[in-house]
Amino acid sequence: MAVSPNTSGTAPLAAAPGTSATNTGPLVIVTILFFMWGLLTSLNDVLIPHLKAIYTLNYLQAMLVQFCFFGAYFIVSLPAGALIRRLGYQKGAVTGLLIAAAGCALFYPAARGGYGLFLFAFFVLAGGITILQVAANPYVTVLGPAATASSRLTFTQALNSLGTTVGPLVGGALILGGAGGLTAGQVAALDAAGQAAHRAHEAATVQGPYLALAAALALLAVLFALARLPRIDHAAGEATASGPVLGYRHLVLGAVAIFLYVGGEVSIGSFLVSFLGEQRVAALPAAQAAGWVSVYWGGALVGRFIGFGVMRVVSPGKALAFNACAAIVLVLAAIFGEGRAAMWAILAVGLCNSIMFPTIFSMALHGLGRHTGQGSGILCMAIVGGAIVPFAQGMLADHIGVQSSFLVPAACYGFILFFGLKYANLHRRQGQAA
Repeated sequence: MAVSPNTSGTAPLAAAPGTSATNTGPLVIVTILFFMWGLLTSLNDVLIPHLKAIYTLNYLQAMLVQFCFFGAYFIVSLPAGALIRRLGYQKGAVTGLLIAAAGCALFYPAARGGYGLFLFAFFVLAGGITILQVAANPYVTVLGPAATASSRLTFTQALNSLGTTVGPLVGGALILGGAGGLTAGQVAALDAAGQAAHRAHEAATVQGPYLALAAALALLAVLFALARLPRIDHAAGEATASGPVLGYRHLVLGAVAIFLYVGGEVSIGSFLVSFLGEQRVAALPAAQAAGWVSVYWGGALVGRFIGFGVMRVVSPGKALAFNACAAIVLVLAAIFGEGRAAMWAILAVGLCNSIMFPTIFSMALHGLGRHTGQGSGILCMAIVGGAIVPFAQGMLADHIGVQSSFLVPAACYGFILFFGLKYANLHRRQGQAA
């Protein structure tokens, strides 16, 4: 879910004069950053059912993980922009990495401090990732020739998808694989001391993996601080545009679409382990179901490359509308189906998600000119949908069940279908006017 910089059709940010046009080393570091925040984001899908079992939470309470994580995007995005303007992009990225490392390190005391401290750790981690995204994304367009900027963007987004694919596998093996494996009934049969000991053991399984992630992020901060990165010239190629930024209807609709897309995608991932554990679906234990979450996120990785080729001949609006329509059909099949058919239907939604974020982002920024930066900030804040939509689905799951609660992401894709068709019509009228 990395923010796609400058896919609006306006002139890209440019490296300052005297800066090298080829920066293979820095590009490698930046793509590793995309991989890392993809991995850290998808790890939440493993931790949610794990923490739900440890602290005997209902679904609404368990979704506080995503509420705190994606809520950071809304709270931190604007301060992050101010911080980057003050420190510069390179120092800003280093700051984001160190804050994210601190968030990972907080998981160690959180294992003993309770669910509230876990939520605080998630917020700190996501705050660092938000700063990192604001700082790192512009470098994708300037680390090399302008003619190959799109291929670099595709590559970095693919690395982000690879991270989201690997994350559940890592979490399933290191966190859920190290859990005690007692059923809820067995835990309930323990005395108070036994339950406390079991809870402490289960919580401690996150300590090692997240300390390792903290060390990896700190190392990346050192590498990023030492890298010779180009300075970014904001004024280069800046197009003109008139009127207030919120006067652009496609930007406003795009922000709503980003809110609902991120919300729907994250919500599905958050409930996948529970969904696959349903007796009517696959009845999989949590550790085994976590591996299938990687299939969901891996679909976005595969679909991104398919979409890259398809969208050379199909308009963005039509491609987005088609994928949204397919996602709705698949989610409904998962809701009303059962067994392996329902399981594969929900996993296939990941393939439909592949092009949605970058396509919505670029469509929303189309023609904003000098407002592009401000519009990008608005779209970044809309990522808070990842906090709100899972919360809404959690509330519904507590009342009507996990399977039926997927009506929430189905509704999200309904608006994205509308946005894709709306944009296609608007784009055609603009072409005729030109």
